[in-house]
This record gives sequence, C-alpha cells and structure tokens, in this order.
Amino acid sequence: MVVFLLVLIVVLALLGAVHWYVWRRLVRDVTTRGSLPRRLGTAAVVVLPLLSFAALSSSRAGAPFVLQQVVAWPGFLWLALLLYVTLALAVGEAVRPLLFRWLDRRARAEAPAAAPVAAPVPVPVPEHAPAAPEEPAEAAPRSADTTPAEVSRRLFVSRVVGGAAAAAAVGTVGYGTYGVLRGPRVKRVTVPLAKIPRAAHGYRIAVVSDIHLGPILGRAHTQRIVDTINSTQPDLIAIVGDLVDGTVENLGSAAEPLARLRARHGSFFVTGNHEYFSGADAWVDHVRELGLRPLRNDRVEVAAGFDLAGVDDIAGESEGQGPDFGRALGDRDRARAAVLLAHQPIVVHDAVRHGVDLQLSGHTHGGQLWPGNYLAELANPTVAGLERYGDTQLYVSRGAGAWGPPVRVGAPSDITIVELASKQA
Repeated sequence: MVVFLLVLIVVLALLGAVHWYVWRRLVRDVTTRGSLPRRLGTAAVVVLPLLSFAALSSSRAGAPFVLQQVVAWPGFLWLALLLYVTLALAVGEAVRPLLFRWLDRRARAEAPAAAPVAAPVPVPVPEHAPAAPEEPAEAAPRSADTTPAEVSRRLFVSRVVGGAAAAAAVGTVGYGTYGVLRGPRVKRVTVPLAKIPRAAHGYRIAVVSDIHLGPILGRAHTQRIVDTINSTQPDLIAIVGDLVDGTVENLGSAAEPLARLRARHGSFFVTGNHEYFSGADAWVDHVRELGLRPLRNDRVEVAAGFDLAGVDDIAGESEGQGPDFGRALGDRDRARAAVLLAHQPIVVHDAVRHGVDLQLSGHTHGGQLWPGNYLAELANPTVAGLERYGDTQLYVSRGAGAWGPPVRVGAPSDITIVELASKQA
C-alpha cells in the first residue's frame, strides 16, 4: 500500500509538472497578463486533465454509460495531445536560442549607421553673462533584457515555437485518430510449420485482437472489422482477447455484428486482461450466444490436421481462472501441430515448454503511441510481428482498436491473415 501511494504521488507530481510546463510555453509566454486568451488557456489546462481523470476512472467507478461517452473523447484525446505537444515543445527548446540569434543578427544588420557628428563651433560668452543652468543628469539606460525590442523578440519566438508545437501535436493526433476510426488494414503473414500435413498448406487464420469496444469505439467499429475479415474469406477466425472495455449491459449491442463473422471452420475467442475488468464470464456467455466458440484452457482438433488451443488470460488469476496449459495441451498428441491462442505474448515460454508450434497473441498494440513501443518492449518478449522462441513461433498482432486515446502513432491497427505453410508441400 505504501509503495502504491508513493508511485501515485510521483505520477501526480510528474503530471503536474508537465501541465505547468505546457501552460508556461503555450499560455503564459504567448499571451499578455489578464487577457482573455490567457484566462481561457489557463482554464483549459485545469479542466482538460480533470476530464482525462474522469475518462480513465468513470467506467470502473460505475458511472452511467452516457457520462462515460461524454468525458471519453475530450479526456482521452487530451492525453494524446499532451504527449505530443510536450515532445514538440521539448524539441522547440533547442530551436528557441537559434531563433533569438537569427533575430539579433537581423536587428544589427538593419540598424542605421550612426551619422558623424560635427565639432561644435565655439560661441563667445560675455564676461558678465549669467551662468547657464545645469542640465539634469541623463537617466541610466534600461537593461537590455527589458527593452521593448527584446520583449517583442521573446514574444515572437514564443509564439512561433508554441504555434509550431501545437500544430505538430494536433496534426499527429488527428492523423492517428483517423487511422483508428477508418478501421484496421489487412496484413498477411506466411508461417511455415513442420508438423502440419500437406492438406493444410495455405490454411488461413484471421487473427484479430484488442478491438476495445467502449465509450468511443462502438457498433460501427465492430461492423468495419467484421466486413474486413469476411472479405478475406478465412478458413478460421481467432479473436485473441481485449474485445471490450465495459459491461455486456452497456456494450452487448456493440458486439452484435460479430454474429455475422463467416469462416469455414468457425470463429474462436479467448479472454484478454480487459475482459476481467468488464465481467469476463458474462462476456464469454455473450460471445457464445453470438456464435463464437470460447476456448477457456481448452482445445479442438481442426479438420485441416492440427490442434487449436486457447488459454485464459493471466489477469484471470486474480479470480481463480488464469491460464492452465496442462489442461489445454497436456494430453495431446505431439505429433500433430499445435496453434495456441493466448492474449499476452509473455506466456510464450509456457508455450515452448508444452510443445506449441505457433502462438497467436495481441495485447501490446505495437506500442500504440510512439515512443510507447520502447516501453512495451520492456514488458513483452515481442511487441509486434513474427519471432521464434526455441521450436515455437510467436506472432503478435498490433490489434484492431485502441485503448484510451483513439489514436495510433507509429503502430497502425491490423487484422492479420496468418497463412500456414506445410514443409511437406
């Protein structure tokens, strides 16, 4: 508990410092004291983080779904904007002195040359003329830091750098949002497996993960995914976790288009960590009603000649569920190829020990927001793509949706068609 509180204090202090820095560069440095733009900017820097906190906490707090939808868009988008405007302003710190030097050189070059002053002509003074009154001493020159020209240059530089940073952040987040809302693109990967028979050569599995239905991504998002998958005419469909961010009561209708998925050997589902935040058992029952087959530490023999297994996500361990590899894979015929559906890539080492040939996972989102991929690499053996671990190959999808901000930067969403290749072919 003490550690949690310390971490929370550090996180809040860091967020406070970041917001103060953004306010300073985007509000204080570019506006005049008491002006309407400064008041509005200050209010925004106070209100937006509160909306972000509400967006993050409203679902778990059991807030009405309508309220979750109201705070989700501004709250989550601000988190993405905060990230990229902070990065852009940090880059701008290196640009600011260069702009100052350029303006100083330009000012010196444009200053008129001083005209030569002629020597004064002496004027005779009468012997008894009254003495001239003394001139008052000239006031000391103002500091260079406070001259109107310097103030003007500082304001110009702050507005240029701040405006460029804001434009870069808005453009990045806008394009990343468009990428999520237009729906995932199809990616194709060929995976050779030594144990699958010649008859299974070219067998196609549509892998989709991290759909993340919630206050932002709803029924239309599901329909786009279903249409995209069906257009590829796969032999089998695998949904590998994190389907939802919310309860069946709020999102059941958003998931209904999944009933229209079509594949020769059916559609299968395994839980992700977010199902355990949303009522995993209720969602398993709901997807079963929609025609998907949940694999909860279970496996089936696919007619093409390999075993398809699925395990619960490790987040289920807190509810006494979790992955059970012995139950899913322990008594199978190891002469047959085994394909495992597991939400998190980190369980690949268990897959290796149980002789899995191919594990299909998601969870990482490919980092979702650059440079988040570097953080994802610290917690996952593979962030995206196909890699080998011993005799087991691991494929990690970037996912079809987005968690939190409906934004992806440097990690486009995908639905992957994994085509199995028989070495006997």
